[in-house]
Amino acid sequence: MTSKHFIALATIILFCAITVNHMAKSVLEKLFNGKHRQMEFVPIVDALGPESVAFDRLGDGPYTGVSDGRIIKWQENEQRWISFATTSPKREGCEGQHDHRETEQNCGRPLGICFSEATGDLYIADAYMGLLKVGPEGGLATRIATHAQGSPFKFINGLDINQSDGSIYFTDSSSLYQRRNYIPLILTGDKTGRLMKYEQESKQVTILLTNLSFPNGVALGKDGSFLLFAETTNCRIMRYWLTTSKAATLETFAQLPGFPDNIKRSPRGGFWVAMHSRRHMIISWILSYPQVGSALIKLLPIDIMKAYSVWSKCSGTGLAMRLSEDGEILETLEHKSGKTMRSMSEVQEKDGHLWIGSINMPFIGLYRI
Repeated sequence: MTSKHFIALATIILFCAITVNHMAKSVLEKLFNGKHRQMEFVPIVDALGPESVAFDRLGDGPYTGVSDGRIIKWQENEQRWISFATTSPKREGCEGQHDHRETEQNCGRPLGICFSEATGDLYIADAYMGLLKVGPEGGLATRIATHAQGSPFKFINGLDINQSDGSIYFTDSSSLYQRRNYIPLILTGDKTGRLMKYEQESKQVTILLTNLSFPNGVALGKDGSFLLFAETTNCRIMRYWLTTSKAATLETFAQLPGFPDNIKRSPRGGFWVAMHSRRHMIISWILSYPQVGSALIKLLPIDIMKAYSVWSKCSGTGLAMRLSEDGEILETLEHKSGKTMRSMSEVQEKDGHLWIGSINMPFIGLYRI
């Protein structure tokens, strides 16, 4: 047995041990600042993965993007979802109960979404179709950017809008890997992600930062002087200054116990950060040695994405934190159950409710504060 095979075998054994440990516990906890709270669920039919949540300028919604390439809208008075928009004109074979990971490159996969308060347009970061927008009436979204300085987007992910001038800040998580291969992106230690800005007047994209490790969710500070973005692989939130004497500088805002996804401002102050899962010991070890992750991908005789999907169902934990303007933890929301809420992707707070998205669950979670 070669050293590479030995490393792969040892890693598989450790993964199995962690999975068994989590299954043996079979504990269901709903913790919100030390209080037990009941989560409600808003089911989605024939699709899953409500990644991001947004409300329009009239307060209607929520709206969310799902795995078959649609943006859907919640009709509160009818207690049902309706189709609002699509991100790709190719719809054949997109909808229905099947593995949408196999079709998302054609059907589209909307991730971050945000409404313009000035125009009512919905802006969409689609992992495959690029930066898009659709009007208040919905329909087929229009592409507004697919390249930056001659380099095509590979994995558009999170976005936020500066409501004062309409500029859009967004991330391209990798220049090598697409969304359906995000686990190899993490395991190999890929550092080809970018942070970018789209300006409405010039219709040009500017690259603000390069060489990032899986840049993900984006959120502007309340006064627009800085923006935060998640660096998923490194389990941290970074702050990039836009104005003040610190303009164009980068600093670590918060180090987290899990893999962060989207970031949203809280109306009570600070930011909600949703995390895909906790960073377990074995994961930390693998990420410390990217060559191990690369060896796993090359040597394992299995689909690494499907294997991870099965493992995460057993060990997944729903985790989110509200951070202060200084990066301090104000609140923690943790839901430990693989069968209910896991792989949290976003927490959107509105009118005393927390709307919680996930990249792979067939519902949106709802907490009443």
